[in-house]
Amino acid sequence: MNWRRGSTDTWMQREGRWLDWCLAIVVIFFCAAPLIRLFWGALFRRTGFDFAALLENLSSRSALSATFHTIDVGILSATGATLLGAFVAIGLAGTDIRAKRAIALLFVGSLLVAPQVMALAFKTLAGPSSPLLGMLGLAPPLGTPNPMLGKWGIVAVLTLHHAPLAAITIAGGLRAIPQSLIDAAHLDGAQPWRILTAVVIPLIRPHLIAAGLLTFVAGAGNFGIPALLGVQANYLTLPTLIYRQLSSFGPSVLADVAGLSVLAGAVAATGIILAAVLRRSQQFTVQTEARFRPFWQLGQWRWAVESAIALLVIVAAILPALSLVATALVPATGVKLNFDTATLSKFREVLAVQDVTARAFRNSFLFAGGTAFAVALLGMLTAYVLERRMTRGRALVTLAVQLPYAVPGVVLSIACIVLLLRPLPLIGVSLYGTPWIILFAYIARFLAVALEPIRAAMTLLERDQEEAAAVCGATLMERLRYLVLPALLPSMAAAGLLVFLMAFNELTVSALLWSAGTETLGVALLSLEDAGLSGEASAIAVITALFVAAIIAVLSRLETRLPDGTLPWAMLAAIERNR
Repeated sequence: MNWRRGSTDTWMQREGRWLDWCLAIVVIFFCAAPLIRLFWGALFRRTGFDFAALLENLSSRSALSATFHTIDVGILSATGATLLGAFVAIGLAGTDIRAKRAIALLFVGSLLVAPQVMALAFKTLAGPSSPLLGMLGLAPPLGTPNPMLGKWGIVAVLTLHHAPLAAITIAGGLRAIPQSLIDAAHLDGAQPWRILTAVVIPLIRPHLIAAGLLTFVAGAGNFGIPALLGVQANYLTLPTLIYRQLSSFGPSVLADVAGLSVLAGAVAATGIILAAVLRRSQQFTVQTEARFRPFWQLGQWRWAVESAIALLVIVAAILPALSLVATALVPATGVKLNFDTATLSKFREVLAVQDVTARAFRNSFLFAGGTAFAVALLGMLTAYVLERRMTRGRALVTLAVQLPYAVPGVVLSIACIVLLLRPLPLIGVSLYGTPWIILFAYIARFLAVALEPIRAAMTLLERDQEEAAAVCGATLMERLRYLVLPALLPSMAAAGLLVFLMAFNELTVSALLWSAGTETLGVALLSLEDAGLSGEASAIAVITALFVAAIIAVLSRLETRLPDGTLPWAMLAAIERNR
């Protein structure tokens, strides 16, 4: 751009300086301030700087044990998720299996279901009182320990839950492979297995590494799955240890849990930094119009690959759903499910009888809807300033926006508590214990999710249209209203729906921020399960899963109007359509 005095860009840049200030306020208030305040709260106590107290807290037996457990389940689940994700991504992109879009939707759909719902589904599926296994005559004998409780249950559910994340990451690498390389290998007589091992895997190695590190970060920071499967077995990770300490002792241990949160954030940050460094050191760039297409005609082996992928989808998505439905339909724990015992009383209980669960539905709608609307608007502001007005500092602003989403949810929760516990300067009141702290944390966490599709659409909007409108006398607000907003509206709607979907099922952040009257669905589900009311908890999980399916259906209808790869499942299916 030309920034010489007197040029069109100069007065356009000067005209919108208030947008720059708005973005600065948003980034500082929602993204930077909570994490900076967290570090400050961990290092400084009432008596001043106290690094020795921080070291003593972090070197305690419980902290070291939780750290080891966090890293252990993170590494094991990341390894399994990466292997499963690579198998599905290569199967969908590189072979001629059928029903690719249906597989992609079901597989990625399991990622969009809340972690605590997945944990509850597998917990009720595998135990001796499992209604689904009992109906089939396969339930373990009464008194048998539930195999999903403890380390290996956590690892198994984390692996299945994060395998779609790995598949999406690996699919991005597959789409970048030039078809000319595959064609050249075919001309040289290379067999499909040789193409896979000598061409495809070496080229997607950075994405395989990135998938492993991303799933490690996701597993290490997960709260819902260890909370339902680990706490009962006294297998605590850092997120569950922080939750237990804060819920037991309240704000009096805020400095200690702030230190633990910094430790959890450091574990996540290590994985994120390694992913960025390794991907940059091994990144390759291709310029070709020919998209990667299937290179392996499976022939008589197609049924075997299709069966293996179908089995994975059944275990990851269909069996958990059936288990939740079965558990919600039985009148009491241990009763076998049949036509005579099936009842909808649990659904009536959570929707119409219990005030807490009815209030949780209302709160989740309000929090998720308010967050979706706010981040769609803030995402538009951020995308416009980044793409139209900033020539320096884009990477820094983008990193600041992404940090609250990259760190574990409990870390962000503690950061919001230490930031908003005391009265704010301008309004003179504290937001702690009010609904506003949950809304604040949701906006901070999900702004990065909304920014990506909106920014992708912003890059496709021609700058010449705005410049021509400005020369004709259109003000900045007129250009935003009549040019920018209509062009970005489909992406804003998709971003808002994605954020609504994620916030509606959220537990990790709200578990530490809720108070009486502000319970969310995730909190209600966890409370019911802790109270031994698995049927009611399963009813909530079934209802939220239906909402997930409905929103996925709406997003699928918007797919053709969105930038390529905006929707998570589209990344797996787009190669097939060769868009």
